[in-house]
Amino acid sequence: MSTLNVFRWTALGAGVVYGLFHSYSLSVSSEKKAAAAEWAHKEALIAKAKAEYAKLHPKPAASATTATLDFSDPNFDFAKYLETALKE
Repeated sequence: MSTLNVFRWTALGAGVVYGLFHSYSLSVSSEKKAAAAEWAHKEALIAKAKAEYAKLHPKPAASATTATLDFSDPNFDFAKYLETALKE
């Protein structure tokens, strides 16, 4: 009779431990899904904000001719300057 009680208590303890572990793994999984959904929502908001900013603040069109001769400007294109100077 005592071996039967030991088996019952062991099975009950194992079931409780399994239940706790399973509950913990389910909660961690749902937290990860919620964090991923929040991250995707934030990415969508950032992409939408970037698109709206680009619509409201268009980039200025690059001029075909270089108005000033500034060699220290990092965006100065000497080849384009020579081409425009030779065309005139």
